[in-house]
Amino acid sequence: MFNAPYLQKKLTVEEMTKKAKAAGIVVPQENLERPINISCTAGILDAYVPPEGDARLSTLSKDGLKQRTEQLKQTAASQLAIRKIKNYDEDFSTKTFPGEAQEIFIEAHNCLTQFDRHKLHSLVTERCYPEMVRGNRYRTIRWSFVESLEPPRIVQVRCPEMVTKGNLYGQVTVRMHSKQTLIIYDRFGRVECGSEEPRDVLEYLVFERHMVNPYGLWRLHGKIVPSWAPPKDPIVKTVMLPGHELKPWQELEDVSMEKQELAPKQWYK
Repeated sequence: MFNAPYLQKKLTVEEMTKKAKAAGIVVPQENLERPINISCTAGILDAYVPPEGDARLSTLSKDGLKQRTEQLKQTAASQLAIRKIKNYDEDFSTKTFPGEAQEIFIEAHNCLTQFDRHKLHSLVTERCYPEMVRGNRYRTIRWSFVESLEPPRIVQVRCPEMVTKGNLYGQVTVRMHSKQTLIIYDRFGRVECGSEEPRDVLEYLVFERHMVNPYGLWRLHGKIVPSWAPPKDPIVKTVMLPGHELKPWQELEDVSMEKQELAPKQWYK
Protein backbone atom coordinates (compact mmCIF):
# COMPACT_ATOMS: atom_id res chain seq x y z
CA MET A 1 0.00 0.00 0.00
CA PHE A 2 1.40 3.38 -1.04
CA ASN A 3 1.48 6.09 1.62
CA ALA A 4 1.79 9.69 0.49
CA PRO A 5 4.76 11.53 1.95
CA TYR A 6 2.54 14.02 3.74
CA LEU A 7 0.68 11.16 5.47
CA GLN A 8 3.84 9.50 6.77
CA LYS A 9 4.80 9.94 10.38
CA LYS A 10 7.54 12.52 10.89
CA LEU A 11 10.62 11.21 12.65
CA THR A 12 12.10 12.96 15.63
CA VAL A 13 15.75 14.03 15.75
CA GLU A 14 16.70 11.04 17.92
CA GLU A 15 14.97 8.59 15.57
CA MET A 16 16.67 10.14 12.55
CA THR A 17 20.06 9.87 14.30
CA LYS A 18 19.49 6.19 15.14
CA LYS A 19 18.41 5.50 11.57
CA ALA A 20 21.51 7.22 10.20
CA LYS A 21 23.80 5.24 12.54
CA ALA A 22 22.16 2.00 11.47
CA ALA A 23 22.82 2.91 7.83
CA GLY A 24 26.45 3.75 8.62
CA ILE A 25 26.10 7.50 8.08
CA VAL A 26 28.06 9.76 10.43
CA VAL A 27 26.03 12.81 11.38
CA PRO A 28 28.31 15.83 11.97
CA GLN A 29 27.82 17.52 15.30
CA GLU A 30 26.57 21.09 15.10
CA ASN A 31 28.19 23.37 17.64
CA LEU A 32 26.28 26.57 18.14
CA GLU A 33 29.39 28.58 18.84
CA ARG A 34 30.60 31.93 17.64
CA PRO A 35 34.27 32.96 17.35
CA ILE A 36 35.33 35.84 19.56
CA ASN A 37 38.32 38.15 19.51
CA ILE A 38 40.05 38.89 22.80
CA SER A 39 42.41 41.55 21.45
CA CYS A 40 39.69 44.19 21.87
CA THR A 41 36.30 44.63 23.51
CA ALA A 42 32.97 44.56 21.69
CA GLY A 43 32.04 48.14 22.58
CA ILE A 44 32.73 51.24 24.64
CA LEU A 45 32.44 50.47 28.35
CA ASP A 46 31.03 53.21 30.59
CA ALA A 47 30.90 55.64 27.67
CA TYR A 48 31.68 59.29 28.37
CA VAL A 49 28.64 61.59 28.21
CA PRO A 50 29.69 64.90 26.63
CA PRO A 51 28.11 67.91 28.36
CA GLU A 52 25.66 69.90 26.26
CA GLY A 53 27.29 73.09 25.08
CA ASP A 54 30.75 71.57 25.70
CA ALA A 55 31.47 73.22 29.08
CA ARG A 56 30.25 76.67 28.00
CA LEU A 57 27.87 76.95 30.94
CA SER A 58 28.80 79.08 33.93
CA THR A 59 29.77 77.20 37.09
CA LEU A 60 27.48 79.51 39.08
CA SER A 61 24.35 78.30 37.28
CA LYS A 62 22.40 75.20 38.32
CA ASP A 63 23.25 73.27 35.16
CA GLY A 64 26.88 74.33 35.45
CA LEU A 65 27.13 72.98 39.02
CA LYS A 66 25.67 69.65 37.93
CA GLN A 67 28.16 69.51 35.09
CA ARG A 68 31.06 70.27 37.44
CA THR A 69 29.91 67.58 39.91
CA GLU A 70 29.79 64.93 37.18
CA GLN A 71 33.28 65.92 36.03
CA LEU A 72 34.65 65.47 39.56
CA LYS A 73 33.08 61.99 39.81
CA GLN A 74 34.57 60.99 36.47
CA THR A 75 37.97 62.39 37.48
CA ALA A 76 38.09 60.21 40.61
CA ALA A 77 37.29 57.07 38.60
CA SER A 78 39.79 58.06 35.90
CA GLN A 79 42.62 58.40 38.43
CA LEU A 80 42.09 54.82 39.60
CA ALA A 81 42.10 53.62 36.00
CA ILE A 82 45.31 55.54 35.24
CA ARG A 83 47.06 53.73 38.11
CA LYS A 84 46.04 50.35 36.68
CA ILE A 85 47.24 51.33 33.19
CA LYS A 86 50.63 52.51 34.49
CA ASN A 87 51.19 49.10 36.12
CA TYR A 88 51.32 47.59 32.60
CA ASP A 89 52.39 50.62 30.52
CA GLU A 90 55.07 52.62 32.34
CA ASP A 91 55.40 55.15 29.49
CA PHE A 92 51.73 56.17 29.66
CA SER A 93 51.29 59.85 30.50
CA THR A 94 48.19 62.00 30.42
CA LYS A 95 50.29 64.90 29.08
CA THR A 96 51.83 63.19 26.06
CA PHE A 97 49.08 60.69 25.19
CA PRO A 98 46.64 63.22 23.57
CA GLY A 99 49.31 64.17 21.03
CA GLU A 100 50.01 60.50 20.26
CA ALA A 101 46.27 59.84 19.94
CA GLN A 102 45.92 62.67 17.43
CA GLU A 103 48.75 61.22 15.33
CA ILE A 104 47.04 57.79 15.35
CA PHE A 105 43.76 59.43 14.31
CA ILE A 106 45.35 61.31 11.38
CA GLU A 107 47.37 58.31 10.18
CA ALA A 108 44.34 56.00 10.35
CA HIS A 109 42.24 58.33 8.20
CA ASN A 110 45.08 58.74 5.69
CA CYS A 111 45.26 54.95 5.38
CA LEU A 112 41.48 54.87 4.87
CA THR A 113 41.68 57.30 1.95
CA GLN A 114 44.56 55.31 0.41
CA PHE A 115 42.85 51.92 1.09
CA ASP A 116 45.92 50.65 2.93
CA ARG A 117 44.04 47.98 4.89
CA HIS A 118 47.14 46.21 6.19
CA LYS A 119 48.42 49.30 7.98
CA LEU A 120 44.90 50.30 9.01
CA HIS A 121 44.56 47.07 11.05
CA SER A 122 47.50 48.19 13.21
CA LEU A 123 45.88 51.58 13.88
CA VAL A 124 42.25 50.63 14.59
CA THR A 125 40.69 47.74 16.52
CA GLU A 126 38.78 44.84 15.04
CA ARG A 127 35.56 46.45 16.24
CA CYS A 128 36.30 49.81 14.58
CA TYR A 129 37.65 48.48 11.26
CA PRO A 130 34.34 47.30 9.70
CA GLU A 131 32.63 50.54 10.75
CA MET A 132 35.26 52.60 8.91
CA VAL A 133 35.45 50.61 5.65
CA ARG A 134 31.79 49.60 5.29
CA GLY A 135 30.28 50.98 2.08
CA ASN A 136 33.52 52.49 0.74
CA ARG A 137 34.27 49.93 -1.96
CA TYR A 138 33.01 51.98 -4.92
CA ARG A 139 33.68 55.42 -3.42
CA THR A 140 36.58 57.85 -3.48
CA ILE A 141 37.35 59.64 -0.21
CA ARG A 142 39.31 62.86 0.05
CA TRP A 143 40.09 63.80 3.66
CA SER A 144 42.64 66.14 5.18
CA PHE A 145 43.47 67.45 8.62
CA VAL A 146 43.87 71.24 8.38
CA GLU A 147 44.70 72.39 11.91
CA SER A 148 43.91 71.84 15.57
CA LEU A 149 41.73 74.58 17.05
CA GLU A 150 42.29 73.41 20.64
CA PRO A 151 44.93 71.09 22.08
CA PRO A 152 43.53 67.56 22.44
CA ARG A 153 42.91 66.47 26.01
CA ILE A 154 41.84 63.37 27.94
CA VAL A 155 38.33 63.57 29.37
CA GLN A 156 37.93 60.02 30.72
CA VAL A 157 39.99 56.90 31.39
CA ARG A 158 38.61 53.43 32.14
CA CYS A 159 40.37 50.12 32.74
CA PRO A 160 37.72 47.37 33.11
CA GLU A 161 38.18 43.62 33.48
CA MET A 162 36.67 41.25 30.92
CA VAL A 163 35.97 37.49 30.94
CA THR A 164 38.44 36.66 33.74
CA LYS A 165 39.94 38.54 36.64
CA GLY A 166 43.11 40.37 35.70
CA ASN A 167 42.28 40.54 31.98
CA LEU A 168 42.39 44.34 31.68
CA TYR A 169 41.52 46.61 28.77
CA GLY A 170 42.42 50.29 28.85
CA GLN A 171 40.03 52.77 27.21
CA VAL A 172 40.96 56.46 26.98
CA THR A 173 38.49 59.05 25.68
CA VAL A 174 40.17 62.03 24.00
CA ARG A 175 38.45 65.28 23.06
CA MET A 176 39.62 66.76 19.74
CA HIS A 177 38.53 70.11 18.30
CA SER A 178 40.00 70.64 14.85
CA LYS A 179 39.43 71.80 11.28
CA GLN A 180 39.01 69.08 8.66
CA THR A 181 37.97 68.74 5.05
CA LEU A 182 35.99 65.76 3.75
CA ILE A 183 34.52 65.08 0.35
CA ILE A 184 33.17 61.72 -0.87
CA TYR A 185 32.70 60.85 -4.56
CA ASP A 186 30.62 57.96 -5.86
CA ARG A 187 31.84 55.56 -8.53
CA PHE A 188 30.70 57.97 -11.28
CA GLY A 189 32.78 60.83 -9.86
CA ARG A 190 29.83 62.79 -8.48
CA VAL A 191 29.92 64.39 -5.05
CA GLU A 192 27.89 62.44 -2.50
CA CYS A 193 28.81 64.22 0.69
CA GLY A 194 31.06 66.99 2.00
CA SER A 195 32.85 69.92 0.42
CA GLU A 196 36.37 71.29 0.02
CA GLU A 197 35.78 74.04 2.58
CA PRO A 198 37.30 73.28 6.04
CA ARG A 199 34.83 72.66 8.85
CA ASP A 200 35.12 72.85 12.62
CA VAL A 201 34.80 69.31 14.00
CA LEU A 202 34.41 68.44 17.69
CA GLU A 203 34.98 64.72 18.32
CA TYR A 204 35.21 62.41 21.32
CA LEU A 205 37.42 59.49 20.28
CA VAL A 206 38.03 56.31 22.28
CA PHE A 207 41.41 54.57 22.13
CA GLU A 208 41.89 51.07 23.49
CA ARG A 209 44.70 48.70 24.38
CA HIS A 210 44.81 45.14 25.74
CA MET A 211 46.92 45.80 28.81
CA VAL A 212 47.84 42.16 29.54
CA ASN A 213 49.37 41.74 26.06
CA PRO A 214 53.01 42.97 26.24
CA TYR A 215 52.95 43.65 22.48
CA GLY A 216 49.64 45.53 22.59
CA LEU A 217 49.27 48.96 20.99
CA TRP A 218 46.94 51.88 21.51
CA ARG A 219 44.45 51.83 18.66
CA LEU A 220 41.36 53.77 17.65
CA HIS A 221 38.32 51.92 19.02
CA GLY A 222 35.31 54.13 18.37
CA LYS A 223 33.69 57.53 18.48
CA ILE A 224 31.13 58.93 20.92
CA VAL A 225 28.38 60.95 19.25
CA PRO A 226 26.49 63.12 21.78
CA SER A 227 22.70 63.17 21.68
CA TRP A 228 22.67 66.95 21.20
CA ALA A 229 24.89 66.84 18.10
CA PRO A 230 23.32 68.29 14.91
CA PRO A 231 22.19 65.75 12.31
CA LYS A 232 24.52 64.86 9.46
CA ASP A 233 23.99 66.07 5.91
CA PRO A 234 22.06 63.53 3.80
CA ILE A 235 24.02 61.62 1.17
CA VAL A 236 22.96 62.40 -2.40
CA LYS A 237 22.73 59.08 -4.22
CA THR A 238 23.22 58.69 -7.95
CA VAL A 239 20.50 56.80 -9.80
CA MET A 240 20.43 55.53 -13.37
CA LEU A 241 17.63 56.80 -15.60
CA PRO A 242 16.23 54.45 -18.26
CA GLY A 243 17.41 55.30 -21.73
CA HIS A 244 19.10 53.97 -24.82
CA GLU A 245 21.34 50.97 -24.47
CA LEU A 246 24.78 52.00 -25.65
CA LYS A 247 27.29 49.74 -27.30
CA PRO A 248 30.86 49.75 -25.94
CA TRP A 249 32.04 51.89 -28.91
CA GLN A 250 29.15 54.40 -28.79
CA GLU A 251 28.72 57.71 -26.99
CA LEU A 252 25.51 59.21 -25.67
CA GLU A 253 25.81 62.19 -28.05
CA ASP A 254 25.96 59.88 -31.08
CA VAL A 255 22.63 58.27 -30.27
CA SER A 256 19.60 60.26 -31.41
CA MET A 257 17.16 60.98 -28.62
CA GLU A 258 14.25 61.53 -31.01
CA LYS A 259 11.11 59.54 -30.50
CA GLN A 260 10.85 56.69 -32.94
CA GLU A 261 7.70 56.76 -35.07
CA LEU A 262 5.84 53.54 -35.71
CA ALA A 263 5.84 52.32 -39.30
CA PRO A 264 2.39 52.44 -40.95
CA LYS A 265 0.66 49.09 -41.34
CA GLN A 266 -2.02 48.00 -43.78
CA TRP A 267 -4.98 46.45 -42.06
CA TYR A 268 -7.11 43.90 -43.88
CA LYS A 269 -10.63 42.90 -43.08
